[in-house]
Amino acid sequence: MGRLFGTDGVRGLANMELTGKLAFELGQAGAYVLTMAKHKPRILIGRDTRISGDMLEAALIAGICSVGADAIVAGVIPTPAIAYLTRHYGADAGIIISASHNTMEYNGIKIVDGNGYKLPDSLEERIESIILDRTETMPLPTGMHIGRRVRIRNAVRDYVRFLTSTVDVDLKGFKIVLDCANGASYEAAPMVFGSLGAEVITTYHTPDGTNINDYCGSTHPEKLQALVLETGADIGLAFDGDADRLIAVSEHGNLVDGDQIMLICGLDMKERGLLKDNTIVGTVMSNLGLDLALKRAGCRLEKTKVGDRYVLEKMLEHGYNLGGEQSGHIIFLDHNTTGDGILTALQLLAVMKNKNKSLSELASAMKKYPQVLVNASVSEQNKHGYLDDQEIQKEIKRIEERFQDEGRVLIRPSGTEPVVRVMIEGADQREIEEEAVRLARLIEQRLA
Repeated sequence: MGRLFGTDGVRGLANMELTGKLAFELGQAGAYVLTMAKHKPRILIGRDTRISGDMLEAALIAGICSVGADAIVAGVIPTPAIAYLTRHYGADAGIIISASHNTMEYNGIKIVDGNGYKLPDSLEERIESIILDRTETMPLPTGMHIGRRVRIRNAVRDYVRFLTSTVDVDLKGFKIVLDCANGASYEAAPMVFGSLGAEVITTYHTPDGTNINDYCGSTHPEKLQALVLETGADIGLAFDGDADRLIAVSEHGNLVDGDQIMLICGLDMKERGLLKDNTIVGTVMSNLGLDLALKRAGCRLEKTKVGDRYVLEKMLEHGYNLGGEQSGHIIFLDHNTTGDGILTALQLLAVMKNKNKSLSELASAMKKYPQVLVNASVSEQNKHGYLDDQEIQKEIKRIEERFQDEGRVLIRPSGTEPVVRVMIEGADQREIEEEAVRLARLIEQRLA
């Protein structure tokens, strides 16, 4: 974690932590660092629907133009669209203004390079040093060398054209309910599925700047579940505020999360010889059921720390082309450089269409194991002490031996609180709850 940048860009309470001044400085320093060798560089900007987006966009544009770069403005558009369109338009970098699934009072700024990838730590640290330590003096051109603001009118259509090109199916006969979270997918998502022939019912698609993620979208799919049942739809699709995540709902109203979606798409890719090294990249929080289902199919699950950043790093390091998280942030690296909710939905629907199977049939290939998470309050200096504490390690070993291949224990110290998170996964809900509480109490006693 950097001084400004977290695992997913710069985030904070808009106009309090993430101010117009900081946005200006990020635009200025980011443009300078990423395009300093370019003649009249171009930086693409997109944002979600939250009210603070106007303010932050204006400040970013001012910063970019002040160092002689042109700001190419796409307006409200999904985060993954900027990753793709940066490459498509030949821009030198892209900037996304969004706080993803967070509530409307927060916002964030993410920067991608000319290939659509998140910046490496070294570049983020350099940008931080310029802003916080004034380590470099940036050029401030005058006259005709100042940058311009250029509005792109067809950005959403260009993105939709790309999305539909990733599948070779029509969706005639499908009834689909979309939950756009009053966010960045409200225009693109209905356009994509409607253009492929589906009957589309759209909900939470009237953003007003304050209702993004407001008890809707991928973090609150309850109303979508009810609407799927009410309308007799084949599938429900819930995106988050910036549309880089997808949670699906089956025709029976059951949730189908990122782990299940990866299994469905991954097994289909394996059958077609498209899954690199027969491997999917997940995280330590991926459900045990995903691991076991992949093993049965002759595939592997590689695990990283929690965070799509780490998933992508592992994929790039080893050449894997499918990875993601339970939350529905799934990366199809053959198509885009980041998680893309609409693209993921298209891949899922293509499998349903080609196999002529319902979502519930496909999801049944994986048995989801219950997971219990209990927080243990400890002293800040002892957060990592569980690694060397013999009593704690003995208890962890006992639990793992009890469950054998039908469960596991995961201990994760919080990065921001004096807390150790105990996650236990197993076949029996009551058993894992009892074991998680017992282990958390022991950790509190030993590491207080």
